[in-house]
Formats: sequence, structure tokens, C-alpha cells
Amino acid sequence: MSTPAPAVVEAVARAGFHSVTLDAQHGFVDFAGVVDGVAAAALAGRPALVRLPLGGFALGARALDVGAAGVIAPMIDDADLARTFVDAVKFPPVGRRSWGPIRALGLLGLERDDYLDRANRLTLALAMIETGRALENVDEIAQVEGLDGLLIGPNDLSVALTQGATVDPAHPTVVAALDRVLAAARRAGKPAAIFANTPSFASDYVRRGFAMISLGPDVAFLASGAERALSDVFDAPATGAGSGG
Repeated sequence: MSTPAPAVVEAVARAGFHSVTLDAQHGFVDFAGVVDGVAAAALAGRPALVRLPLGGFALGARALDVGAAGVIAPMIDDADLARTFVDAVKFPPVGRRSWGPIRALGLLGLERDDYLDRANRLTLALAMIETGRALENVDEIAQVEGLDGLLIGPNDLSVALTQGATVDPAHPTVVAALDRVLAAARRAGKPAAIFANTPSFASDYVRRGFAMISLGPDVAFLASGAERALSDVFDAPATGAGSGG
């Protein structure tokens, strides 16, 4: 979800997705958008994750405070950066997250100590694998305590692995990397997720065994729906309606 409008978030959440992801990296979602988007998704009975800006770990903790179900950190290239991320979004003894779940308690219906006891298990911290360096370090990243899973960014990964030659998630170097990341996640006993540019990519990722697939973005859904509506109008056979006018 790059559009922070609560009505849009709620509409997509009600379409049947298991969750929505609010994009604060490349989308238009700021902290106010996170607050409203998390609530809109909750109204539709769905959890919301937040993709953070580059290096925006502080927003990760704030997103969890207002009820986000998880946070996604882009460009995690090594285990040290993964640990820094975990420190920001997990409570002790796993991390160093500061206390202040001002909205999360109400949305989850939990008391303070109950939330503290369960928060590290209830909230996801996912590291994006989208560079050559991250691919080289993927086993060490996956093994970081408190990191709940890996999420491949195939567009950035294709740019990195082709040295800036193309944006192509079907590039052979990217396809080969998928199995490498999946294997590292399995060795760590953690799920692997991925962004899918199209439904056909998503179907392939399901067959490969990815546990979560981010299908979108919302602007593409809007454009596709508008184009389909126009096509249906102008390609529809004439019915003769209004012929007496």
C-alpha cells in the first residue's frame, strides 16, 4: 500500500488478502499514515505490516507501538545491520525496544505485562535481501536471533546483480538467488517472503515455497481496474439499448 488513505487500505484489506503492507520506503506513507492505515486494516479484520524507510528503524518501533503486526527493513546487507534492526524492534532480552505501545494494547486487547510477554512473538521483523552483499551474507543474516524472516526484493536484486543493467525480476541471476535465500531461511527455521510484480510471478513463488508474497502495489491495482473497466465498455457488444431515442 503506497497510498495512505484509510478507505483505500480498508478496501484492499477486505478484498481477501491475509494482510496489507504500508510502504513508507517508496510510497507516500508517513507516521500519520501508519497510524491510520493500521487502524483501517484492523477495521477490516486484517493485520498491517510496515515497510520502513532506508535506515528508519526508529519508525519501526513507533509502528509497532500503534499496532502494526510487523516491520520490514530494506537493504539489510549483513548480520550486524540485522542485529541493529532487531535491537530497535524487539524488547529485552532479544533487543532494546523502548516501552510505549500506546495503541497496540487497545487493538490487541492485551494488558501491559501480557503484551510485554508476547510482543516479541506477536510482531514480525523481516529483513529485505536485495543486494549482492546481502546474498553473500544471507546465512548469517537469517541466523540473527530475533529476526523472524527474510523478504526478497527482486527488483532491487536484479539491479544489483546485473550491475545496474536492468530491472528484471525474471533475470537468471535473480531466479538462482531465490533458491539460495529459501535454503538459508529453511536452515534457520524461518520463513522466506518475496515481493511479486505480477500474479504470474506470485504463482511461481507459491510453487517455490515462499511463505508470504506481497502482491501489488495498490496503484497498479487501481490502474489495472480502470483500464479493464474502459476496455469492457468499448469492447462490449451493442445491445440496442436506447435505440428508440
